[in-house]
Amino acid sequence: MLIPQRLSSKDILARQGEPSHNCWLVIDGALRVETYGLEGQRQQVAQHGPGEFFGAYPAASVHRAEISALLDCQLLCAEATKIAELVAGNVQIAAGMARLLARQLDRALDRMVTRMTYSAAGRVYAELIALADGRDTIAPPPRVTTLALGANTTRETASRAIAALIRRGIISRDDDRLTIHAPRMLAEMIC
Repeated sequence: MLIPQRLSSKDILARQGEPSHNCWLVIDGALRVETYGLEGQRQQVAQHGPGEFFGAYPAASVHRAEISALLDCQLLCAEATKIAELVAGNVQIAAGMARLLARQLDRALDRMVTRMTYSAAGRVYAELIALADGRDTIAPPPRVTTLALGANTTRETASRAIAALIRRGIISRDDDRLTIHAPRMLAEMIC
């Protein structure tokens, strides 16, 4: 039912307008969802990272946007109707799917608000708080590129924002984890 799938950075998973019969769960990596206007202009609609579910569900549909790998990715792929049957037949799986989709909707709304109202550095700080999810550590530590994608900014801007936090002693980072020493200060820096 679940088929492992790997993508290299910049590989295209699906093109806008193509039929969509599958849904995917991101195990590792990041994907960009972009739509193309009538005159060829590209607009990033969303991005998906580890633990996120996307694609056709509960039935086959048409891809509304192009989906491409930002980083090397590991995915699990399943036919949309098979997943829908599984969810319909098991209350626990249905509850888990509802929690997953509710969390993704909440994150999508948060991203929309942050993109419209926060500075680039503020979006990086908000992304750190979201990844920490109430804890003082993020393990393993997020890649700067992944943080930048989540904050809808450049890698360079995210790197500068992280370096500023480290200099001020608000966070520290090693190979195993990123530790938030002053969560209140970090939250107050979001603007």
